[in-house]
Amino acid sequence: MEFTQGTTIGLFLLVVVVGVGGLLASGVMAASTILMMVAPSVLVFGGLCLFLGVKHGEHRAGGGGDGSRQFGG
Repeated sequence: MEFTQGTTIGLFLLVVVVGVGGLLASGVMAASTILMMVAPSVLVFGGLCLFLGVKHGEHRAGGGGDGSRQFGG
């Protein structure tokens, strides 16, 4: 499977929707709380993790942006 930008965004949103949907279905919190507080925070945290993961992958692949590898090898 090739991870293009569209594939990555689609899978990211799928994970968020499944998580938020599970919380809504379980009834452990009010729906307004989930949609106004939990969902946005999951999107922000997930986006930050996705960004850091992509940057780490670029670093590991040797494409750190400036063309040099920090630790050699």
